[in-house]
Amino acid sequence: MAQNLTYTQCGDYYIPDIRLAHTEAQKLGKYGRMRRTFFEQNNPMLLNDMILTESLFPHLWEV
Repeated sequence: MAQNLTYTQCGDYYIPDIRLAHTEAQKLGKYGRMRRTFFEQNNPMLLNDMILTESLFPHLWEV
């Protein structure tokens, strides 16, 4: 399961060019923003997991 990654050189370091798959220009509504704040304050581990698996924004758009 090898991925072809490209890298950008910053000084002596190479940083991978990583992009999110869900980059739609859809704005979060009031309740989506409230849900994200709830995750930040009460369940930061779930928030981090959802960010890394790219399931946060589809969830917030649904709310």
